[in-house]
Amino acid sequence: MLILVAASELHFILTITAPAHCAILTFMHAAQQHTQDSRSAGLCADCLHSRRVESAHDSVFFLCQLSLTDPRFPKYPRLPVLSCDGYEKKPGR
Repeated sequence: MLILVAASELHFILTITAPAHCAILTFMHAAQQHTQDSRSAGLCADCLHSRRVESAHDSVFFLCQLSLTDPRFPKYPRLPVLSCDGYEKKPGR
C-alpha cells in the first residue's frame, strides 16, 4: 500500500509495509534532492513560475511557465539562473 505525503511542496511516497528506516531514507533523499536542485538550478529551484521536469533518462530540467506568455523568458533557461526579472519565491520556501 502506498501513501503520498506532501510537506512544504515536497512529495514523498512511502510504503506502509516497509521498515521504518526505509521511510526515513525516502524522506532524506527527497530533502537532499531539493538541496541539489537549489545549488544547480539557482533561482529556478524555488521560483513560483518554474516546474521541475524529469526526462526518461533521469535528466532534470526546469520549465519556465512565464515563457508560455512572455517571449522574454526562455522555456528551459540555462542553469544556474542567478538573476531573473520574473522570479517570485514559492510560498513556504
